[in-house]
Amino acid sequence: MEKNSNIEIITGDPKKAINKLSLPIIASMFLIFANNIIDSIWVAGLGAEPLAALGYVTPLFMVLIGIGNGIGAGGNSLISRYIGAENKSSANNAAIHNLILGVILSIAVSIILLGFLKPLLTIMGATAVLNYAMEYGIVIFAFAFTMLLPPIFGGAFRAEGDVKRATVPLAVSAITNMCIDPIFIYTLNLGVAGAAWATVIAHLFAVLTMLYWMFVKKDTYLKYNRESFHNDLKMYKDILVVGIPASLEQLILSVLTIVVNFMLTIVSGPVAVAVYTAGWRIVNIGMLPAIGVGTASISVAGVAYGSRKYENLRITARYAVKVALIASVIVCIILNLFANQIAFIFSYSESSAQLEPLIASFIQLMCLFILYVPFGASAGNVFQGVGKGTISFILTAFREFILVLIFAYVLGFVFNMGEFGIYCGMLLGGGIGSLICYGCIELYISRLLRRRDNGI
Repeated sequence: MEKNSNIEIITGDPKKAINKLSLPIIASMFLIFANNIIDSIWVAGLGAEPLAALGYVTPLFMVLIGIGNGIGAGGNSLISRYIGAENKSSANNAAIHNLILGVILSIAVSIILLGFLKPLLTIMGATAVLNYAMEYGIVIFAFAFTMLLPPIFGGAFRAEGDVKRATVPLAVSAITNMCIDPIFIYTLNLGVAGAAWATVIAHLFAVLTMLYWMFVKKDTYLKYNRESFHNDLKMYKDILVVGIPASLEQLILSVLTIVVNFMLTIVSGPVAVAVYTAGWRIVNIGMLPAIGVGTASISVAGVAYGSRKYENLRITARYAVKVALIASVIVCIILNLFANQIAFIFSYSESSAQLEPLIASFIQLMCLFILYVPFGASAGNVFQGVGKGTISFILTAFREFILVLIFAYVLGFVFNMGEFGIYCGMLLGGGIGSLICYGCIELYISRLLRRRDNGI
C-alpha cells in the first residue's frame, strides 16, 4: 500500500499517533468553542434576553454539529479500517461515499430544521424570547451545509492522518467569525441575526478550502475522482452504522440540554437559562482535551482494528484516558481559580451585570464534570473506531439521558434542591456513567484479545 508520513504515523506507535493527532484537534476545537463564547459575549451586550435566546437555539445548533461530527466519525472509522488493512482503493471509495452522504444530509437537515424551528423552540420553552431565537436560528439552519460539511470532510482527512487539513480551515473560520461578529451585530445593526450571519460566512471559508484541496489541488492521500468511485450501498451502510449512533449521541446531549433548560425555567426562569448557557460553554471548553484525544483515537483504533493489532487498541484506550485526565485536572483547577474573572466576560454590560456571581458559582461547581469526561469520551470513540457505533450510542444514552437526567430531576425536584440540585444530579449521573463506559471498553478489548489468541 502507498505510504506517506501521515499514514506511517497512524499505523505506528499508538501513543505517538495520539499525541500527533490530538494536539491540532484540541487547538482547533478550542478556537471553535472560543468562537461560540465570543458569540455569547457580543450578544450579551444586547441584554439577558438575546443571550437566553442563544441558549434555546444552542441545543438545535449542536444537533447540526453532532450530525456533521457523527457522519465524519463514521467515515473516519471506515476509511481507517481500510487503511489498516492496506486496501487503498476501498479507502478512496469510502472517502467519496463519505462526501456524497455529507451533501445529501446537508440538504435534508436544512429542510427539516427550518420546517420545525418555531414549534421546537416553543416546546423548549423559548416563548419569552421567541423572536430573538427565530432571528438567529433561521439564518443558521438555512445555511446548515457550512456547518455540516467541514467535520464530515475532516473525518476523511483525519483517517489518513492529515489532521492539519481537518482542523486548520475550522480554526481560521472561528477566528474570522470572532473578528466579524461585532461588525454584523453592531456596525450593521443586525443584532442577534448578525451573529448568525457572521457564523455562516466564516464557516463557508472552511467548506471552500477543503473542496479546493480535494478537487483542484488534488494532493491528498485519498483520491476524489471518478475512477476511484464505485457505488456501493454497503459503504453507505458502514458509514451510517457508526455515523448515525454518533450523531444521535449529540442529539441525546442536545435533548438533555433542552430538558435542563426547561427544568431551570421552572425553578428560576430565563435568568437561570442565561447562566447555564454562558457557564456551560466555559465547561465545554474544559472538556476539549478529553474530546480532542478521543477524536484522535478514532483513527488510531480503526487502523489497529483493521490490522488486527488488538493490543494497540488497549494501548490506545488507556493512553487516551491517561493524557486526557491529566489535562482535565489542570483545566479544572484553572477554571475554579479564575471563575470570577471568566464570568465577567458574560456580564460586562449594565443589562447583564447581575449574572456575574451566578455564572462564577456555576463554573466553580460544574468544572468537576470535566474530570469524568476522559473515561466516557475515550471509551466511546474507541468503540466508534472499531465500527461499534451502536455500543457507544447505548452507553452515551444510558449515561446522559438516564443517569444524568434522573439524578438531576430527583435532586432538583423530589428533594426540592432547585437549581443546585439539578447541577449536582448532572455531576453524579455523569460520573457514574463515564466509569461504566470505560469498564465496557476494557471488557470488549479483552474479549477481542482472547478470541484472537484462541484462533477465532
